[in-house]
Amino acid sequence: MVVIRKAHDEDIKALSRKLLLLLKDESSQIYIDNVVKFGIPDVYVEKAFAEETLQNAIEKGGATFYLAFENNDIIGFAQIMRQNASTAELDRIVVFPPYERKGIGTQLLQFALFDMEQKGVSHVFVNTGKEETHARRFYEKNGFKLVKEATIDTPWGKKLNIVTYQLRLGSI
Repeated sequence: MVVIRKAHDEDIKALSRKLLLLLKDESSQIYIDNVVKFGIPDVYVEKAFAEETLQNAIEKGGATFYLAFENNDIIGFAQIMRQNASTAELDRIVVFPPYERKGIGTQLLQFALFDMEQKGVSHVFVNTGKEETHARRFYEKNGFKLVKEATIDTPWGKKLNIVTYQLRLGSI
């Protein structure tokens, strides 16, 4: 049985360890889909998912992490960054292999959106790669509307074509 809940402090350490372990296997699909595809340097990945970075996102960046568990094992997570009183960004939603395509991402998303709505957030936006058809279908299926396309400069020095989706809470 899958359990979804907000992360506690001790969960962040476990999430960081799990992410870094999964992303060390350069032959894994999660590494290929999330690092190789976007040309992200390993050093950037290690810093982005370090426990200290995740804790700072919570303490200084207004982040909330939501975790999916099966048998006390983290099998996925969502990260939402509060932008202001009424707006939040879905920064990441990841389901780890072999749990993908089993509705866990939708459960994480619905739990996180409900929590944000309870906190007074009325709009949530998410950026994804323009060519990420699976992610785009996921957001569209869950009521997000395409609002913008752009090319951005990444922190690791590459250009990335992205699309921005927005959801008005209470409309799903």
